[in-house]
Amino acid sequence: MKDRDRLLAGRLGISIHVSPLRLKLAALRKEYPSEDTACLEDWLIDLANARGARIISRDVAADGSFSPPPEDRLSNSELVVAMCQPHCLDRPQMLRLAAQLISRKAVKFAELKLVARRERAERVLAEMARQALKVDPAHEIWRGIFEVFGNEARLREPVLHWTRLAQPVMKDGRCNASEWRLVQ
Repeated sequence: MKDRDRLLAGRLGISIHVSPLRLKLAALRKEYPSEDTACLEDWLIDLANARGARIISRDVAADGSFSPPPEDRLSNSELVVAMCQPHCLDRPQMLRLAAQLISRKAVKFAELKLVARRERAERVLAEMARQALKVDPAHEIWRGIFEVFGNEARLREPVLHWTRLAQPVMKDGRCNASEWRLVQ
């Protein structure tokens, strides 16, 4: 298997570029190490967990020893884009963490838009917005992402199913969901 085939870009059939954000992330990972991170993606998961996104977590980092970079060094908007880059290993669970930060409105939309364009994450974010809007068509940030990036060429396959961005709301303890809400 080629290295490119392991990347999100390989599955989606899109190109990657030299990324200023990836260079910044590599430097921050050295400055703020997290135990047992085999790759940058593990570190990004630990960082998202430290910032309150916990729909997916790594057991290794649960001991509280990780001291993440402050938001003035790496904003949540940059973190979300970093997890949505085609450069990342093909780990859909990371996209769930990015979606959780967006759904809880922990990002600045204007910054997210600029960083996503610079880092070429528009198509991934547009596809995630399409899925999230199936659950909550009125969510301001997801709506904004779709309005800005919705005209991007569609990906050759979905990045996630909408149910991976949401949680069921059960009625009267029954197994069938009465409705769905975005994971916050």
